[in-house]
Amino acid sequence: MAALLLLLIPIVGASFLFIYQGNARFTSLAALKVAAASLLVMLASLVWWTTPEMLQFSIPWLTSVGSSFSLKMDGLGKILCLLNVVAYFLLFVYMQQKEVSRPYAFYGWLLLAQAGMNGVFLATDSLLFYFFWELALIPMYFLASQWGGARRIAVTFKFFVYTFFGSVLMLVGILYLQSLTADHSFSIDSFRKLRLPADQQSWLFWLFFLSFAIKLPVFPFHTWQPDTYEESPTPVTAILSAVMVKMGILGLLRWLLPLLPIASYMWGDVVMSLAVVGILYASLLAMRQTDLKRLIAYSSIAHIGLMTAAAFALNISAYQGLLLQSFSHGINILGMWMLVDIIERRTGTRDMRSLGGLAQHSPALTIFFVIIALATIALPLTNAFVGEFLLFNGLLSTPSNYYWILATVGGLGIILSAVYTLQMIRTVFYGEFPQPASQPIQLSNGEWIALSSIVVFILVFGVYPQPILDLSADFVKELMSQTDISSLFRKS
Repeated sequence: MAALLLLLIPIVGASFLFIYQGNARFTSLAALKVAAASLLVMLASLVWWTTPEMLQFSIPWLTSVGSSFSLKMDGLGKILCLLNVVAYFLLFVYMQQKEVSRPYAFYGWLLLAQAGMNGVFLATDSLLFYFFWELALIPMYFLASQWGGARRIAVTFKFFVYTFFGSVLMLVGILYLQSLTADHSFSIDSFRKLRLPADQQSWLFWLFFLSFAIKLPVFPFHTWQPDTYEESPTPVTAILSAVMVKMGILGLLRWLLPLLPIASYMWGDVVMSLAVVGILYASLLAMRQTDLKRLIAYSSIAHIGLMTAAAFALNISAYQGLLLQSFSHGINILGMWMLVDIIERRTGTRDMRSLGGLAQHSPALTIFFVIIALATIALPLTNAFVGEFLLFNGLLSTPSNYYWILATVGGLGIILSAVYTLQMIRTVFYGEFPQPASQPIQLSNGEWIALSSIVVFILVFGVYPQPILDLSADFVKELMSQTDISSLFRKS
């Protein structure tokens, strides 16, 4: 029942906002209440509603084609749904008293996107998974195209074409697998019973991987991301970067690796090579950026590259680190986008060349920015440190013969990440201020609450990440049993 409620609450909330069309204050408060309700349901599913009956839901749906409306909240689903509801709640707290045109539509589309992403995280029927995959995409397209910047039409069209192309490839793969099942079902359980030969797995692998790689995105399928992040309204960018990219992570862990384990092993070196090249490439480009949004966009590509490489390391440490880092990255990058939005709203620019010396008159903003920015580079005692350590440990333990090269290049990317992040802090907050008469940046109550909550997440999970690891333990164990085939290849 909890799984179903995580879909129904944002859908009902969005429908209400579209129909009622209230003023900005009413709409933002209503959206916050909807997000709070989803958060309460999620917390209840972690603490009280822990029985299988509460964590899964299944009814007949398209019975004529073998599809059912099946949802299940396993360890992976719990972590990503928790990230989703927490991100939305903090974002709506942050956005209280923020002005936005046609707020009923803006918040309504955001809530529909939340429902779509929860559906992706919970679906155990492949056709239902595809349905929610598209449902999450459509609201983001309208949000970016209607509330974005000057180049929004061209940029969002590129975003739509990229992601739609990937979706079509995935649909072809789903339909092919369904045709091979004994019961002609779209259920993931039926897919797992298939024992496909290596050649079949190989071409199916690329159908699914390309779809997930575009969503993440992985180099060289990333070109839509910097422009989309730059031109989208910052709250939309925050959701895209913090939550939506995790749809690609889930695709790898729930659908690609377990269903096509032989091909995942065969092509693992290629994928990991693309990922680490992307880390280095994005880091070098980030060092050249003067626009804060583009810098953080390239930084996100680099971090996602490391997570993608770890997914194909095929060991427990990598999987644990990937799930922990997915949650940590989502929280940290959400905070970074909030801070960029505050700077742009208050100063009228996000060009670092026009900023500087903000620490002199905006100490609270500076403290928040420094803590969250240092968390993104995995400083010890921050939430990303343990996850990144596990990721690197997983890369060093991968069956690949090139593990040391992968780990070295990945490590170089992280070093570069620290360089451009520290340079950003120095330029924006401690550099020479071009406009001495600038007014101090005062934070609103909503901004204080949202940023303080993120800092608490960073510090608490930096010291004690075990709750997230415990949530993922059963899923990681199951995933290992489905993907640990490397010994078979070593013997051959």
